[in-house]
Amino acid sequence: MTVGKSNSLTVWIVSAGVFVVNLDLFIVNVAVPALGASFDGASLASLSWVLNAYAIVFAALLVPAGRLADRYGHRRGFLLGLAVFTAASVLCALAPGVGWLIAARAVQAAGAAALMPTSLALLLVATPAQRRPRAVRSWAAIGGIAAGLGPVVGGLLVEADWRWVFLVNVPVGVAGLVAGARALPADRPDRSGPLPDLPGAAVLTGAIGALALALVKAQDWGWSSGRFAGTLAVALGLVAAFRWRSARHPAPVVELPLLRIPAFGVATVAALLFTVAFAAMLLTAVLWCQQVWGWSAIRTGLAIAPGPLVVPVLAVTSGPVVRRLGAGGTAAAGCLLFAAGLVWWAVGADTVPRYATGFLPGMLITGIGVGLALPTLVGAAATALPSDRFATGSALTTMARQTGSVLGVAVTVTVLGAPATARAASTAFRQGWYAAAGAAVVAAGIALALRRPAPVPVPVAAAR
Repeated sequence: MTVGKSNSLTVWIVSAGVFVVNLDLFIVNVAVPALGASFDGASLASLSWVLNAYAIVFAALLVPAGRLADRYGHRRGFLLGLAVFTAASVLCALAPGVGWLIAARAVQAAGAAALMPTSLALLLVATPAQRRPRAVRSWAAIGGIAAGLGPVVGGLLVEADWRWVFLVNVPVGVAGLVAGARALPADRPDRSGPLPDLPGAAVLTGAIGALALALVKAQDWGWSSGRFAGTLAVALGLVAAFRWRSARHPAPVVELPLLRIPAFGVATVAALLFTVAFAAMLLTAVLWCQQVWGWSAIRTGLAIAPGPLVVPVLAVTSGPVVRRLGAGGTAAAGCLLFAAGLVWWAVGADTVPRYATGFLPGMLITGIGVGLALPTLVGAAATALPSDRFATGSALTTMARQTGSVLGVAVTVTVLGAPATARAASTAFRQGWYAAAGAAVVAAGIALALRRPAPVPVPVAAAR
């Protein structure tokens, strides 16, 4: 097999794994109302853990999984992650209740945590250095393609049975395992050095989980209640313990020196805040269409799809914009456009369905915002890393995004509450959209700190 064909197969296999993981995110969001109906009318607060258990475990295990992949091999890590993700998808489909589903989603997240950082590492190793920025943008665009197809595919599957939302992962996973075992290149990992800090990952899981619990239960417990204050204190204490451990462990979950690389740190923080807004947008869009307008899952999927479909197009073609505005200017423009789309909904949404004038413009504007902001932030973070930290650093960026997703879902649940009337629902959704827009605006301000690289001096003789 030639090197070119081997590299092409690597790209296709890696892309399939990344696609199925990203597709799962958007499909499950569309299925949330159907899950509530299937599990005896489970509350939104309970169902939010179907999303958040996945995101919390994913976030906590990404960096340890990346370190283990650096140590034991990216090929092995990718295949193991895909196998666990596929098997857990079957467990999700068999779930008899919310508790089982939440536990299976946590296992599924562990597989995704092994798959995602190794996928980017395999892709970067198979790509010449000069083409890596474009490769990273293409890798990020896979998520956009999945986002575009996810709502529609999810709607179709939910119409049949929500269990197909998880079973659809199985054939792709099995095909990826068979092809990957034969075609993915073997690597020579460096097994020297300490093992990753798995107890630190457990502390991080507890910290994010406690923070999400405090936010989700704030309305029920009361913002001034002892339970809310106590849970928040536990979260903050665990965050402090996690930072202390990260500063002292030889192989921490968060390698603090990486965050001191200016472009990497800025892009990662901006991506976290932007994902808070993105997660809130996606969940509120699904709930608005299905619970306020009373639309079916498939109609909701079709309504949401135009925005995500814009993302991969911009992710691949926005290179000239990035060269003109710089990564910071492009990402900031995307964040502000995303906020503008949310404000459009907040100002113009009506409980009487007006899709063409009230919903669609906001969805398209947010889609343009995502296409400009997210691939640019991911690319800026990845290309700032030294080559020996591809897996670990990309895992840290994705960890930040998953943490933002947890916070976005938790804040959405808190803001929406359980409105009893259409007017109350309209007010609650507007508050949620304004809050998400605020997070996107803050992300824009942080993204502006991404400076253009200094120009390389041209020798006088060469200039002549």
